[in-house]
Amino acid sequence: QVPLVEFGGGLVQPGGSLTLSCAGSGLALERFAIGWFRQAPGKSREEVGCISSLDGSTNYEDSVKGRFTISREYTKNTVYLHMNSLKLEDTAVYYCAAEKDLYYSGTDHCPSADYDYWGQGTQVTVSS
Repeated sequence: QVPLVEFGGGLVQPGGSLTLSCAGSGLALERFAIGWFRQAPGKSREEVGCISSLDGSTNYEDSVKGRFTISREYTKNTVYLHMNSLKLEDTAVYYCAAEKDLYYSGTDHCPSADYDYWGQGTQVTVSS
């Protein structure tokens, strides 16, 4: 019954890489803007990046800019979060969220949105 499913989390050493997937089930993700969020223990949820519907803008939080990238695989109805040069502080549960018919371009940050759908989350642990 969950329309969004995240997977690909795991244990990785500092400096390593990991790619997370956000797969749509019953949702045509090309029609949705996708936000990637994370929540570490004792901290509030934060949005680390987002991608517009219809191949619009992709934006990232300053702390991950240059290290994380978001992409779509249209034939697989999946959005990816590619994480490189991982740091200890990247440890968190990562979530994807979808906002229907949200399009943006030429932006330098993710728009304010409460998102229509949320995934269940996948754990990323960065540890030596």
